[in-house]
Amino acid sequence: MKMKLTSRLRSNLIILSGVCLMHWPISYSASCQDLTEGKLTGARIKYGGGGDWYNDPSAIPNLLRFIQQETGIAVAKDEVRIALADEKLFSYPILFITGHGRIRLTEVEAMRLRDFLTHGGFLYADDDYGMDQHFRREIKKAFPDHELVELPFDHDIYHVHFDFPNGPPKIHEHDGGPPRAYGIFYGGKMVVYYTVNTNISDGWVDPQVHNDPPPIREAALKMGTNIVLWVLMN
Repeated sequence: MKMKLTSRLRSNLIILSGVCLMHWPISYSASCQDLTEGKLTGARIKYGGGGDWYNDPSAIPNLLRFIQQETGIAVAKDEVRIALADEKLFSYPILFITGHGRIRLTEVEAMRLRDFLTHGGFLYADDDYGMDQHFRREIKKAFPDHELVELPFDHDIYHVHFDFPNGPPKIHEHDGGPPRAYGIFYGGKMVVYYTVNTNISDGWVDPQVHNDPPPIREAALKMGTNIVLWVLMN
């Protein structure tokens, strides 16, 4: 299934992707500006602890191009790399975090992330093998009162544009078994989407990096498109 984007909806997505969300706190939104000139971009979190937050630099630019090809939404050429303490954090509606191994957030960074997510922002986290235990520990700092809940396959994120009746696609084998995906919900809305044992973002990178066959890369790019569109539509 592939849902057609109406011209009105496409306009709304373009607006949301390029400007600050109006219901964010005045203290943040007053300093926001259209940093991407109305174009959709992806903001990658720079974190401490020793993990390679910067890995697969071609992933987000490739996903952005695919989204533009499939939907007509205007996109930026490159990703944004941003620390949680950066004053421009609230200028981007979607954050992305990945890596192999350790992640460490300070208490200030964890609270900053919580503020971002509870005032309209969204985080997509993709375990690139070895990140799982560290991410679970650190996200608990931001949401000590909320659990990661496994998503059912009928969740809209799997059907918003491309249809994934069996949930997240399997891109790379890490720990054996099926891919898993979890969410953190705040005020009834999912604010964190976390994929494990699938590594969707690996499938976004240039073909020669992992030598994935075209159908695998296409599935990864389609699922990435679903994630972004779901965020912008909710």
